[in-house]
Amino acid sequence: MNLITCKPWGETANGPVYLFRLTNASGAFVEITNYGATLVSACVPDRHGKLANVVLGYDSLQGYEADPNYMGATIGRFANRISDAAFELDGRHYRLEANDGSNSNHGGSNGFHRQTFLHETGERCITLRYTSPGGEGGFPGTLQLAVRYEWTEDNALMIHYQATTDQPTVASFTNHAYFNLSGKTGLIDGHELHILAQNILETGADHIPTGAVIPAGILSFNGNNVGQKIQKENGNREGLNTCYILEKQADKLSKACQLTDPETGRALTVHTSYPGLLLYTGDYISGGTHRPFEGLCLECQHFPDAPNQPAFPSAVLRPGEVYDHTILFHFT
Repeated sequence: MNLITCKPWGETANGPVYLFRLTNASGAFVEITNYGATLVSACVPDRHGKLANVVLGYDSLQGYEADPNYMGATIGRFANRISDAAFELDGRHYRLEANDGSNSNHGGSNGFHRQTFLHETGERCITLRYTSPGGEGGFPGTLQLAVRYEWTEDNALMIHYQATTDQPTVASFTNHAYFNLSGKTGLIDGHELHILAQNILETGADHIPTGAVIPAGILSFNGNNVGQKIQKENGNREGLNTCYILEKQADKLSKACQLTDPETGRALTVHTSYPGLLLYTGDYISGGTHRPFEGLCLECQHFPDAPNQPAFPSAVLRPGEVYDHTILFHFT
């Protein structure tokens, strides 16, 4: 049996904010807010059945309003970076907000992570809706987005994105949760990660893809310890911000990766319909509440800079089409 509760959580200029809790029969639960369509917490059991929150976040709306890290948020209109904050579509040039050096990142400073969504409560799910007006962030077309969070009896969180547009546009949505399966404050060094990908996108120093697909090589994860991958011989820590090209195993959802914490026995398996997985090890976390490398992101998405890379899978959405992608986080 699934229980959904809702409590007022504050007010924004765009409307009231609520905190929803979805609890299954075992007592495990997730919390979601309609501010940024954000995953606030995921309280799941360790090998002894002890529940703990494995998602970094804040205990108030004010924490999310001040957050510079996109914690748990729905990212849009376009996840990750677009080079030179511009792209061309059907012969027209579109200029975006440059909020990451000369590039656009995560839809701009007022992307979907800063928006207050409308909400609908279903039997086992919450659907959050947002209308992005034409020109918001520089993107063409009025876009209608629905984000559905569903929490199952076996501790799986399904996130389903559907969107339509009235003009040709580009779109890529993801969830920006930072995971730490230990359930306590501390670095993610001891976690082990397996990513089902042989290749990655080559990028420059600004994390913009060059267009080349290269073997993952030393950046392959086959159950490797995360801390060893980010610890350099000189003692410095170099985080990863790498897009892996996923190996498709099914028409719809394919397994993307598995993250485990040997200390607690918790594991997270990710399935998705997206072509890419952006691994971000949290090296730029700031703001005082959390420290760098205390959580990592597993962002299923279209490839970064896809609007400027014709060889990449298309991220174009046209009138009459339905954007339809899913991310499944299964905790065991």
